[in-house]
Amino acid sequence: MTLTHTPVGEVGWKAVEFDLEGTDGQRHRLADVAGPRGTVVMFICNHCPYVIAQLDEIVRDTRELRSIGVNSVAIMSNDTAAYPADSFDNMKRLARERDFSFPYLID
Repeated sequence: MTLTHTPVGEVGWKAVEFDLEGTDGQRHRLADVAGPRGTVVMFICNHCPYVIAQLDEIVRDTRELRSIGVNSVAIMSNDTAAYPADSFDNMKRLARERDFSFPYLID
């Protein structure tokens, strides 16, 4: 059964370093996106109904967090052959249409 709430993750753990291509045409590493007061790492995709339902809030909240020194990054790790809606071109379109203020990366 699917959870009806989002569990709170452990605060303060160290993320694994990455070097991934973003929808902005740049490569991004964790050190590049880290905020001075923290970093939110989101795993999202274009086709997820939960992401779609919360996307306006995600965009709003990441802007607010950035204003206090907490940067955000989103990583899409789905198999794009199995989920064509999550293709890199569709990621670029979504990031542009929703005016993402955070890097949207493909893994």
